[in-house]
Amino acid sequence: QVQLVESGGGLVQAGGSLRLSCAASGRTFRSYAMGWFRQAPGKEREFVAAISWSGGSTYYADSVKGRFTISRDAAKKTVALQMNSLKPADTAVYYCAATLYLGAPMGAGEYDYWGQGTQVTVSS
Repeated sequence: QVQLVESGGGLVQAGGSLRLSCAASGRTFRSYAMGWFRQAPGKEREFVAAISWSGGSTYYADSVKGRFTISRDAAKKTVALQMNSLKPADTAVYYCAATLYLGAPMGAGEYDYWGQGTQVTVSS
């Protein structure tokens, strides 16, 4: 099993940056692909970014491509989401998730473990 705890959310002005971090517990962290999803009020949870277990493959939603970067540190059992050039449309609760699926899945249903979420608010 994997337990996930996100941190790093907050309030930032448009154009600013935030770095989210997800700390994982469990001895098999290296086996899991990791993803970031977000959910804005009144909207469905949507895919943001994913990284394969090896870190060799990454995928991004079109809306964040070129602005967000996902990375992982196997030794520290963490996955990070660097968010630059933030927009008000990026405001949401951001969730970290883990899966044993191969590759870097983009579907929320393919993830088995979820964190509690961290709020990101971007002001205009």
